[in-house]
Amino acid sequence: MYNFIYHRAAGLRQAQHMLGEFDDAKLIAGGQSLLPMMKLRLAAPANLVDLGKIAGLSDIEPDVRSISIGAMATHFEVHNSAVVQEALPALAELAGMIGEPAVRHRGTLGGSIAHNDPTADYPAACLALGATIITTERRIPADAFFTGLFETALMPDEIITAVSFPLAEKAAYQKFRNPASRYAMVGVFVAKHASDVRVAITGAGASGVFRVPAFEEALQGRFSPEALEGLTVSADGLTGDLHASAPYRAHLIGVLARRAVAAANERNDRSDEL
Repeated sequence: MYNFIYHRAAGLRQAQHMLGEFDDAKLIAGGQSLLPMMKLRLAAPANLVDLGKIAGLSDIEPDVRSISIGAMATHFEVHNSAVVQEALPALAELAGMIGEPAVRHRGTLGGSIAHNDPTADYPAACLALGATIITTERRIPADAFFTGLFETALMPDEIITAVSFPLAEKAAYQKFRNPASRYAMVGVFVAKHASDVRVAITGAGASGVFRVPAFEEALQGRFSPEALEGLTVSADGLTGDLHASAPYRAHLIGVLARRAVAAANERNDRSDEL
């Protein structure tokens, strides 16, 4: 790891000032994305600005049609939040699938989506649920936020403060995990809203998270696993590596999408019985 200077920001305004003032400055939240890259010498920021002591950035607040989750909320906090479990259980379950306990206690929602790792889980939830990323400067729809491999729409001195997740009528996440890292080799998040259906894929796209319009159109007509029978995703543009080939990942997308729809329907049926 290269040498760097550590700075602890007391507030958002100070953090933004540090980002603009210091050369090659990077934000650090839980450190579960940036620090491994620094250890591997894939990143070498000269200055680190820590957001950990800024008050109010980990709050989870429900609304009538959405949940606002602070950027510094850890995966553990999202997974165990009674508010999230009640209103968006699929999101709570997703958070519980991330990494191992040590990672879930340190890693944060904001850090994950700002890093935009192509195998991360939260980007799929953001796209499928139609989330809005709230920053110190603006509100960015998830469809416009994830712009490429490890790339987002964030400006250099812009800081994520929260993510607003609209509530879904039905939703579920299914994940085929790498057995070592627990990253998604393929992850599929399906969400049915009043006006549309969204299907978002992580772990498979060479350019990162993406949606599947053909699946969405089929499920819009009939939200059932059978609606996806015979539909496939092209292997072109998908990741192929030592863990899984691109055609195998394409096959997994179809399998996991059907499982996610079935899980979403089953959860909804159980809720109706209560």
